[in-house]
Amino acid sequence: MRPRDMGTLFDEAAAGGARTMVHLDRPFDIAPRAGTRWTVTELAGLVRATAARLADAGVGPGDRVAIVKGNHWDCDLLACAAVRLGAVPALLSARLDTAVLVTLLERLRPAALVTTSEVLARCRDTAAGEPARILVTVDSAAPGAVHLAALDASRPPVPVRRHDDEPLVIHHTSGTTGVPKLVVHSTRTLVHKLARFEAVRYPGIGIRPDDVLANASAYGHGRTFCWTAVVMSLAPAGIVVLTGDDPETADPLLRAHPPTVVEALPASYIRLRPLTTRLDNAFRQVRLYISTYDAVHPPALRAYLTASRRAHPLWMQGWGQTETGPLTFRFHTRRSALAPDAETTARRLGRPVPGRTRLRAVDPDTLRPVPRGRLGLLLVRTPALALGYVGEEDRWDAKRVGDWWSTGDMGVHHRDGSVSILDRAADALPGMSCLRTEDVLEQRLPQALECVILGAPDGDPLPVVVTADGRLDPDAWKQATHGLPTLRQPAVLTWDEVPRTGTGKVRRAALARQLTGTAPAGTGRWT
Repeated sequence: MRPRDMGTLFDEAAAGGARTMVHLDRPFDIAPRAGTRWTVTELAGLVRATAARLADAGVGPGDRVAIVKGNHWDCDLLACAAVRLGAVPALLSARLDTAVLVTLLERLRPAALVTTSEVLARCRDTAAGEPARILVTVDSAAPGAVHLAALDASRPPVPVRRHDDEPLVIHHTSGTTGVPKLVVHSTRTLVHKLARFEAVRYPGIGIRPDDVLANASAYGHGRTFCWTAVVMSLAPAGIVVLTGDDPETADPLLRAHPPTVVEALPASYIRLRPLTTRLDNAFRQVRLYISTYDAVHPPALRAYLTASRRAHPLWMQGWGQTETGPLTFRFHTRRSALAPDAETTARRLGRPVPGRTRLRAVDPDTLRPVPRGRLGLLLVRTPALALGYVGEEDRWDAKRVGDWWSTGDMGVHHRDGSVSILDRAADALPGMSCLRTEDVLEQRLPQALECVILGAPDGDPLPVVVTADGRLDPDAWKQATHGLPTLRQPAVLTWDEVPRTGTGKVRRAALARQLTGTAPAGTGRWT
């Protein structure tokens, strides 16, 4: 089955005989009493019932529906229900700071807000007026809002079709450098150009009928909406949905349903890494790991590839953005992950997809192409480029360079066609790559969960080392920095002390302000 319409996706999968069993680590927020085991037919029924409830609340064709709730796959089910009504869902992370969330809602001006009573109270405390005309809560009743469960689910409307080039869904970017952008995709860009390309049983990396997929992601992000279309089309044997990244919570579910394919946020790979060293670890049957948000540092990459007992497990690393979808792909094996130069080659994120994506590096000031092998601002051309930003049309236009799109990433387009990402333009520092330095530090500091380099406008960069207990041996730090550019003494924090986006990325600007009181060095021109 090829994905066509996100509003009827689950109906079509069920009609096609999909026998996928879905296992959740906790019940859906929109069906809290329905358990943690679902068939595709039951999921199709849940989407229809949810669409009926939204219609009963007053949602109709063309309405924008903001969805803001806890991290779970039902974010995407709610989005599919809204699409079924001809509405345009906008998925926002509940982890956003309240002021940022209110700003995005003001840009959206949604007809309806589907949220929790806690998020609604936060918005009301900050915003000047009500965030939407229709207010629906998924967890409990709230003043002035209707509880989703109290709405009529018995009369699902006939699905509303839209033109392939009309707005389909809105997602926000990670927001590592400030207020996230609201990105609009159409059926053509997200379903036809992205999901259909992936919904093919490619040899070695395609989803097979006997696969069990585990996903630990941010389910309000554009990647999982596309992933939903892909997995429903390919109908694997099983799907395991992890909504958090606590190892003790994930372990029993993964052991009960050992995955053969794993996709996770880089932050989730970091948090779940202790499971790789356990006897009969939960990743022993994995043949393919997928990471699409950021490059995963080499120590974590090695740990997972070594944990698999398959003869030749693969790690597929994708580089892309919410605005573009995946742009390049790179594969790692045990051998490449253990190579002496793994710390530097890990930043090589593969080649553009042939026939679909073109890439060039330019001088960030003059926008003239730079020779292969030299650092530049990376521009891309792709038919999957989104339609624009909500409420920031000038910002969207500013990132267009003729027929090219500015990624905002600084990198090198090598002679063999591959690309290395060295830094975001907003984080770039003269004479060093923050990302490569972080890779080296993580390799040399086994106790580090994560390392972050922050540029300072008035001196050497500030390193931040994240450990389990917020401690770091001074001698270990001294040895780890041998041969590296001069750095300040590190700030040592625990995981929860670091400000993060909904996808687990470090909010570098917020972290710099938290530690130094000032914004980091770099420019935000291309963000």
